[in-house]
Amino acid sequence: MALLVLIVLGTTLGWLSSIIARTEEPGEILRQAAAGLLVALISGLLVNGGVVLGGLSLVALGVALAATVGALVLYHAVIRRQVGA
Repeated sequence: MALLVLIVLGTTLGWLSSIIARTEEPGEILRQAAAGLLVALISGLLVNGGVVLGGLSLVALGVALAATVGALVLYHAVIRRQVGA
């Protein structure tokens, strides 16, 4: 169950970040969703003790949420800097 929750959380946050940033290129939207998915999986599973098929602790969910949001904000800051330069 933890795996499913983290997949949905990361992908949804990546997709929402593409909406907030007004990204229109399909490849860029997929990269943001993939980045959100990867960060949520890694951070959530590390904090959850590597449990994939069991339950997800509230702390692991919070860490996955915070890490994903932070990574996507950093991603957009770096992309904006590269495009603006």
